[in-house]
Amino acid sequence: MDKRSDVLIIIPAYNEAENLLQVVEDIRQQCPQCDYLVVNDGSTDDTEDLCARHKIRAVHLPINLGIGGAVQTGYRYAFKNHYEIAVQIDGDGQHDVSYLEDMLKPLIRGEADVIIGSRFVSREETGFRSSFLRRAGIRFLSMLIRLCTGIRIYDVTSGFRAVNRRFIRIYAHEYPTDYPEPEAVISAVMHRGRIREIPVVMRQREAGASSIHGFRSAYYMIKVSLSILICRITFGIRR
Repeated sequence: MDKRSDVLIIIPAYNEAENLLQVVEDIRQQCPQCDYLVVNDGSTDDTEDLCARHKIRAVHLPINLGIGGAVQTGYRYAFKNHYEIAVQIDGDGQHDVSYLEDMLKPLIRGEADVIIGSRFVSREETGFRSSFLRRAGIRFLSMLIRLCTGIRIYDVTSGFRAVNRRFIRIYAHEYPTDYPEPEAVISAVMHRGRIREIPVVMRQREAGASSIHGFRSAYYMIKVSLSILICRITFGIRR
């Protein structure tokens, strides 16, 4: 990519070679005005070769840092290269970049600092729906964040997000590691960020499987709930 944009799309990817090319092609076709960066999080499949063959801009981490470390790598890149807006999308193809224009408008206008692409602020029942248990878990985490902060965020686990330059700097220096999305919401609230949810419809992944299933689902809920409480206490002490 020879062009230079003010917007960087960060694509964390761990063993997503089967989905990644389509994700990048969607960006190239629908968001040609944006730059993108694949953060290959120590994948053991042919992600690195795929990026080389198709001239996909990427950084290749030598070890697996987890989703938080991969996303923070993208924010550090965005901060170092002076991007004004950074967007997170997953490498599994669930996030439809056709919604990106609507997500960017409040940031460009200075009306918000953090935008979350949300499945739950619209009453439409179109698109891929996660399981009942997962939706129940999201509602619980939403309630917990509201109790801790007074702010209602409906889709706290959405990885489809966009932030302005201020939060690029914040997240480049400090970003949650394991299952970071709900904790990053808390961080945004505690940094007095203006958060807005934009309705989106998400797609089902074409290949592969989510890393959160079975026993890991229970671990996820316990770990994230404790992290939200600790994060709230920590920021409360700092203030």
